[in-house]
Parts: sequence; C-alpha cells; structure tokens
Amino acid sequence: METQTTYVKRTQKDYSLSLKIQITKEIESGELSTYAAQKKYGIQARSTVVNWLRKYGNFDWENQTPSNMPKTPEQRIMELEAKVKLLEKQKAQLEKQNHISDSKAIIFDMMIDLAEKEYNIDIRKNLPPGQSNPLVKKGRKT
Repeated sequence: METQTTYVKRTQKDYSLSLKIQITKEIESGELSTYAAQKKYGIQARSTVVNWLRKYGNFDWENQTPSNMPKTPEQRIMELEAKVKLLEKQKAQLEKQNHISDSKAIIFDMMIDLAEKEYNIDIRKNLPPGQSNPLVKKGRKT
C-alpha cells in the first residue's frame, strides 16, 4: 500500500524566528542536511532553507567561507581591495555632489547680485556675524 504525502502550502510567516534559527543551527552543526531539514520540518522548497541559512547562519556567502574561520591573507587582501574600490567610488560620487553644490551656490549668489542690482534692493543682510537677533528692531529703544 502506497502512502501519499499531501503538502500544505505554507509561507515564510508560518515559521517562527526561533524555528528558523534552530533549523539553521542544526544544519550548520552537521546534524541535518538542507534536504533532511526540509523533510523533517515539512518545508516545501530547499531555497527556503537556504534563505534562512543566508539570513541567520554564520556562513560568509560572499567569500564562501564560514565567518568564524580565519581568512587567508589572499582572501583578506581581496576583501580590502573590494572595500577600497567601493570607497573610491563613493568618494568620486561625493566629490561630484560637492562640485554640483558649489556650482549651485555660485549661481544663486550671482542671481542675488543680479536681483539686487536690477531692482535696487538689499536681499542679503549685511549684519556682522553674531548680531542677527530678530527680536531687536532698528530704531526702537526697549
């Protein structure tokens, strides 16, 4: 007599965080394979288990080494070179943003100069630093 397994469609929300972490620990300790965990806990897809390993496990998926294992000098150099490239890219973006901001400031300054000249009004306040008190009005004694 053949027994047929019926699957109930489950979602990630059906599994508690503690269960996900427990399964991850069991796999990482070698107690279970991903396939065995899938069968034991009734998880439909192996990719679900692999996602939990990526989220909650100790494996460094970028460098394909457990994160608690010491890295070789070559791995460390490659890691640092990747960080340097990322930082250089970020620096270039920040320099570009800074240049744009400086250009905008110059253009706004020119526009204010032009407006002051064209309409013969003072837009900028010519107060010495530290003397801008909005409560004190000109010509009034308190």
